[in-house]
Amino acid sequence: MKPVKLLITLSLALAWAGAATAQAQEKPIRIGWVYAMANAPAVIADRKGYFKEEGVNVEIKSFGDGPILQQALSAGDLDMAYIGAPPVFQWYARGLNSRILAKVNYGQAAVITQANSSIRTVADLKGKKIAGVAKGSGMDVLLRGYVLKEAAGLEPDRDTTIVNMPAGNMPAALDRNLVDAAFTWEPFIATALLRGNTRLVLDVNQAIPQYPWYIVMAMPRTLAQRPDDIVKVLRAHRRAIDFLNKHPDEANQIIAEAFEIPTVKTADGREIKPVEVVREARKRIGWSDRIQQNDVQFIQQLMNYSRALGFLNKDLRATEIIDTTWQQRAEKAPAKH
Repeated sequence: MKPVKLLITLSLALAWAGAATAQAQEKPIRIGWVYAMANAPAVIADRKGYFKEEGVNVEIKSFGDGPILQQALSAGDLDMAYIGAPPVFQWYARGLNSRILAKVNYGQAAVITQANSSIRTVADLKGKKIAGVAKGSGMDVLLRGYVLKEAAGLEPDRDTTIVNMPAGNMPAALDRNLVDAAFTWEPFIATALLRGNTRLVLDVNQAIPQYPWYIVMAMPRTLAQRPDDIVKVLRAHRRAIDFLNKHPDEANQIIAEAFEIPTVKTADGREIKPVEVVREARKRIGWSDRIQQNDVQFIQQLMNYSRALGFLNKDLRATEIIDTTWQQRAEKAPAKH
């Protein structure tokens, strides 16, 4: 090949490679999140423009529950997710080498019953019907492993009947005496309590102060191919949590709108605004991105519950899947305001 033609060919190849690299960098990070109030940082980071300000192109998509989100991850349709810790370590046990990178929230779950119920403590759940979600899900692990076995001293499948249903259906099931209690999360707890015909039996956040629930995770290919973008996502995530904690009134309004929280009508005819529902919910839920040692210990506890309940096929250590170095890199980066 003549030198001039060779030079032109090399130039075209380099230009093509540069364009391909630029295109790859512009490809959005696809983030899925479980549609739950606890995952408000995903909404805040998007609506306040923090992802864009940090210089990362992001597409976020909500999912009705963890199992549906899991399908999207398995199909390669997502790069990162805001999801409960149990699904992540359950997938890890099956060979999906993902990592937990940061915390999203603490608290959110509680056992509720009718105001006139004879159930006063979780031990009183013996022989009762309890509304819960899909068997083997994160909330189910928490219900069976902690609430029933550890806190109540009961055998879940022997001493109680757990009825699977969507969280939104649980208050009506209680009202119609289809179940005796429900294990649910915010804002369903706040909505039920403000109506005036429901009361708390157990606030898990009081029993286990600031226990972590939702986390930020990344898929193996994302960790390998998009490390800088992961750090940018975590910086935006940290800023969203800072906003939630420092500007609660504005944040409550965004949450009320984003989650379409309805006005609550009480038994005596009063109307309670959506932002008041969020304010009530925040008595049992909060946000933090930093994974502390007690968080690692709680996730290990969830792993142990899952193993004992038969939802894990082998023993795992929480330190195998939690990688705080990404969080440290995000914290070292200069803040953008």
